[in-house]
Amino acid sequence: MRPARDVGIVGWGACIPKFRIKCSEIGKTWGFPPEYHGGLIVSEKTVANIDEDTTTMGWEAAKNALVRAKINPEEVEAIYVGTESKPYAVKPSITVIAEALGITPKILGADLEFACRAASEALEASIGLISSGMIKYSLVIGSDTAQASPGDVLEFTASSGAAAFVLGPRGENTVAYFEGSYSYITDTPDFWRRQLAPYPMHGEQFTGDPAYFAHIIAAAKGLMNKLGLRPSDFDYAVFHQPNGRFPLKVSVKLGFPKEKILPGLITPMIGNTYNASALIGLCAVLEEAKPGQRILLVPFGSGAGADAYSVIVEDGIEEKVHLAPTVKELIEDKIYINYTYYAKFRGLISKFSF
Repeated sequence: MRPARDVGIVGWGACIPKFRIKCSEIGKTWGFPPEYHGGLIVSEKTVANIDEDTTTMGWEAAKNALVRAKINPEEVEAIYVGTESKPYAVKPSITVIAEALGITPKILGADLEFACRAASEALEASIGLISSGMIKYSLVIGSDTAQASPGDVLEFTASSGAAAFVLGPRGENTVAYFEGSYSYITDTPDFWRRQLAPYPMHGEQFTGDPAYFAHIIAAAKGLMNKLGLRPSDFDYAVFHQPNGRFPLKVSVKLGFPKEKILPGLITPMIGNTYNASALIGLCAVLEEAKPGQRILLVPFGSGAGADAYSVIVEDGIEEKVHLAPTVKELIEDKIYINYTYYAKFRGLISKFSF
């Protein structure tokens, strides 16, 4: 898909919770072999505090994005939150975030759901709205406090975090623009959570080749074919990061060298932030990219679907990097906790009344 009018990124921001737990601590608690998490290439993950959730983290990331955008929040005409862990079953997060940022009431928007791909859906929708001229600026947020059943392998990676982007028509205020996108969706049962179920289930035989790899490869190749591009035309590539191993493996399948993947590979240090996973990676890449460089972005969502984007960096990006905390600064600002505190923060300890 190529927009009728170029749409770009005006500002970006991230929120990475300060509390962390080492994967070795999780493995020790449940009796996993000491080297088990090494195969996932994840050493530690973020842990949302008791007062942190999808809404509060989304607000934090959005605030940082607006600071970099250098626009009045009232100029935002649409706001979307992509998540699979919103705090209310029935009540949108966007209303709380928009009110707190001073964006309401003349806006449109919604909370979107498509596993880890919902925020990418919001990107596509915003590009269409802005390209058509219906709105000028849109705020897109990917935020999750990922769930994992205690003792399940997902507990090594399921973490918390948020990323946000202010999108607008390409012009003097944008720092990068979308050259094109390509989407690929099928019904693949690799991961799901039924209504009222506290933790998700996963069909392990579907997780790799039929879901993650098939969809990301199809989306990336579809985009490159449509735009007449090859891996050598991209300076960076950012894929959805359920762990540290899958993005490196899919990059080999697509012909991208490791050097183009590592700048945006954040999961080994913070875990899988679901809807923020690929988007925090994009934030990290934007914070080191130079004008004229091209970025491949491929978010993925279980169930399953992937979107591939070609993003071209523009002049002025260096001036906005340090207007808000960078991904590197947020990663380095951390406090380690043990599994007891982790269980408390994540609500794994049941409360009984006698």
